[in-house]
Amino acid sequence: MYRVSCSNFFRGGSLRAESIIKAKIVKGKFLLCGEFKYKQVPLKNYRVEEMKELTDLSLNLASVLGATYSDIRITTTCHESITVKNGIVEEVATSIDSGFGVRVLANGAWGFASSFKVDKREIGQVTALAVKIAKASALAKKEDVCLSHVSATRDVYKTRYEIDPFKVPLDKKLEVFFAADKLMRKEKEIKIATSSMDSFRRAQVFASSVGSHIEQEITYCGGGISATAIRGNDVQTRSFPNAHRGQFAACGFEFFQSLKLPENAERIAEEAVALLSAEECPSTTTTLILDGSQLALQVHESIGHAIELDRVLGTEVSLAGGSFLSLDKLENFQYGSEIVNVMADATIEGGLGTFGYDDEGVKAQRVRIIKDGKFMNYLTSRETGFFLGEVSNGAMRADGWNRIPLIRMTNINLEPGNWKLDDLIADTDEGIYLETNKSWSIDDLRLNFQFATEIGWEIKKGKLGKMLKNPNYTGITPVFWNSCDAICNQKHWQMWGLTNCGKGEPMQTAFVGHGASPARFRNVRIGVGK
Repeated sequence: MYRVSCSNFFRGGSLRAESIIKAKIVKGKFLLCGEFKYKQVPLKNYRVEEMKELTDLSLNLASVLGATYSDIRITTTCHESITVKNGIVEEVATSIDSGFGVRVLANGAWGFASSFKVDKREIGQVTALAVKIAKASALAKKEDVCLSHVSATRDVYKTRYEIDPFKVPLDKKLEVFFAADKLMRKEKEIKIATSSMDSFRRAQVFASSVGSHIEQEITYCGGGISATAIRGNDVQTRSFPNAHRGQFAACGFEFFQSLKLPENAERIAEEAVALLSAEECPSTTTTLILDGSQLALQVHESIGHAIELDRVLGTEVSLAGGSFLSLDKLENFQYGSEIVNVMADATIEGGLGTFGYDDEGVKAQRVRIIKDGKFMNYLTSRETGFFLGEVSNGAMRADGWNRIPLIRMTNINLEPGNWKLDDLIADTDEGIYLETNKSWSIDDLRLNFQFATEIGWEIKKGKLGKMLKNPNYTGITPVFWNSCDAICNQKHWQMWGLTNCGKGEPMQTAFVGHGASPARFRNVRIGVGK
């Protein structure tokens, strides 16, 4: 009999947890004995009228104390994380995190304060503190903060799903992992086999002094597997359907099922072992074809972060720096070749960067970022939009109730082209095809980058050839995107979800999406450092 440890987290008394899994092995199979149990003390079930009373209290008090604008977000986030490693349940972690944050403008400066305790007394005290902070900040301001117009909105938004991931029994989830784990570890040189799943739900009420009252509930789900082969000093890993804990979407448990992890387990294990004997990626300049998952991260790092206007203006440079995309380049810069078209789309179903309204009450939008290679728009907030003489395009989000909103990516999508992947490879006389991100690095202006992938294949005379290990490539953002001469079609296009986009100080982690299909780039330096 085994006792598997599980971790739990709670704030503000929102979760009380008792976490014990008892398991045993019967005829070589890992079985649960009983259920994973936790005792949850639910948050107070406020009626709509009671919630509005709380938000009105904050907004009215902020006005009386001298705020010219205020908003309040009351947020509850649920998260379940499961990890199985080498046939053992390594982690079952559950959390419920709840609280509220108040943001105000007073004397032309921002103030923000927050608390996990959601009641009238605390909301009054925190609102008063936010106003005090704003007035203190105003003593050091260089100029007044001005906000672009936003309409008053009353709405309810909820993402759709078929199966609630939080209601699926634990043993049903673990069945998928144990099946994949067994298949991966059929290969003797696979020393580490990992399977994981994460489910998230965020429920939020937003209200502002312009008259908005917006309720949103967004559910996310996903997971993945990885197999690590070791021989001597060589270590090689293959992941599916993506690295960094897998693939995610704003969907329910049905999305996790659609990933078909066991069906791909043997293949990735075989590829991990094959990499041990593969040749090293050569050091040269050649034609590069990236698969959709790696291209999604390329879009994220060299386009998505560069177009955040607060980076450009220097008002937010912590963690990941500024941007080379200065204001003189707006509508006046050839970012990529004529086939490169990029949209910021917060409305597409299933995207991790999809929502109804951002954290300033601005409705989700589709925004043209790059058209025929030409840079057209930044991601903006109400404050930065005013600076440009425009309204916000709805990119302000916070990762929780105790963080002030920042400009964040939504779904930054590279639009598909006309090629079939087989035809694109056949059209490439010599080059390399790379798949699945391994690591990344980019400078603090989003210009010079280097990426490594888990696996590569040589392309010779229009055919995939020998497998290559430890591949990497480097480039300069506008040079790289201007070298793009082919993009695969809609059939190959997929929305990829990233759950680990960091920005700000204290750091905030955002969920973002990137739609991409494989694409070809000419004259790219590969095998850097070899």
